[in-house]
Amino acid sequence: MSTGTVAAVDLGATSGRVIHARVGADTLELTEAARFPNTPVRVWEGNRAALHWDVTGLYASVLEGLASVARTDPALCSIGVDSWAVDYGLLRSGRLLGEPYHYRDERTERGVDLVHAAVEPAELYREGGLQFLPFNSLYQLAVDAADGVLLPGDQILLIPDLFGYFLTGKHYAERTNASTTGLLTADGTWNDILIDRLELPWDVFPPLISAGDPIGPLLLSVRRELSFSGSGPTVMAVGSHDTASAVVAVPMDASRAAFISCGTWGLVGVELEGRVITGEGRAANFTNEGGVDGRIRYLHNVMGLWLLSESIREWQRRGLHVDLAGLLAEAAELPRPADVFDADDPRFLAPGDMPSRIAAWFQERGLRAPASPAGMVRAIVESLAAAFAQTVHRVGELTGVPVDTVHVVGGGARNALLCQATADRSGLPVLAGPVEATAIGNVLVQARAAGLLTGDLETLRALVARTTQIVRYDPR
Repeated sequence: MSTGTVAAVDLGATSGRVIHARVGADTLELTEAARFPNTPVRVWEGNRAALHWDVTGLYASVLEGLASVARTDPALCSIGVDSWAVDYGLLRSGRLLGEPYHYRDERTERGVDLVHAAVEPAELYREGGLQFLPFNSLYQLAVDAADGVLLPGDQILLIPDLFGYFLTGKHYAERTNASTTGLLTADGTWNDILIDRLELPWDVFPPLISAGDPIGPLLLSVRRELSFSGSGPTVMAVGSHDTASAVVAVPMDASRAAFISCGTWGLVGVELEGRVITGEGRAANFTNEGGVDGRIRYLHNVMGLWLLSESIREWQRRGLHVDLAGLLAEAAELPRPADVFDADDPRFLAPGDMPSRIAAWFQERGLRAPASPAGMVRAIVESLAAAFAQTVHRVGELTGVPVDTVHVVGGGARNALLCQATADRSGLPVLAGPVEATAIGNVLVQARAAGLLTGDLETLRALVARTTQIVRYDPR
């Protein structure tokens, strides 16, 4: 095996990045070629302001990042794209019909009633294995179908697949992200029966591919814009759901460890060989999502660092000069609060004044709300840690996995206060890192497909363990 280079396009709910990576049997070196914000936009639609993703703006930033890579590495082997789940672009005759809706847009609420009128929630869980989230793709699709927007001849492409289409002109759906639609069978195929019962048009769903499959060469127009010579790099399917890529890079023993992929959301779970479809799992709102190499990510969504980022945004809007690092330092000096709030309360889902909503949660229960930004940050951290700890123990009960270690990856791995609080509240050691787990998992799948690496997920994780720094937090 030789050493080679690949590029990972990693699109998160608040920011995106293009990573240039050099990979070999004992080499894993990442360089950030570009980082850019992902800022949604509100657009007036007749009677309301709808929330959309600015995917065309994101695509322009992705091209700038890839052009930067091309200038220094004309021999780049491949490109892989991952992003958040559930949202999609709608195409007609190959043309994007508008900026995709944001999963936090209020329109999804109507889809829940439409779907549940056709299929009972318990049956949906048996078929798709997904936890109930009001923005799951099938609810969004039901709204589009009811509004006459989703027509035969159209095609939906989930966000990473849409970027693959922009780069190659090829229409595919990668399975890890497609599993979040609620419309895949346990065998990883489109669920014909469920699609019919929801009266969705068949031809909107593109062919399915798996992580490690080639999508295609860059379009000639893209190669010219990026200044790649010859055929240029291949665009490769990776674990296109960002959590699927992140879990590839968790340096864990999956038989005994839980993971927390902590960014805008906190995805707390374990990796399994097959689905767990039980009434207890449905009641606890655990989901079965596709992983790389046919693995299952059995997990629960916790609100995550969204609570912190929205609070910072609100304080800055009010004119306060605050930043997260400074507030975390202040919060660490405060005593642990006596009370925590429910981080999974649906009131915290939409954008807006997060500190006031959290304060209202406390006040409604006759509890004293935090009086300062630092106090609010400490309450958020402890509440997230409590939710993480509870979920870790619950996932062990539901699956029989004897969890003795918790791995935190993603942006939350930088948050020492959160990692220590999670160790304290769970009573388990927390191993934090890598921070760029999603990009690393993206890179590893590409490198294996290109022959730069060989082996199963455990082999790939061993490379991560040898080449990245992991910080341990023991419970106090």
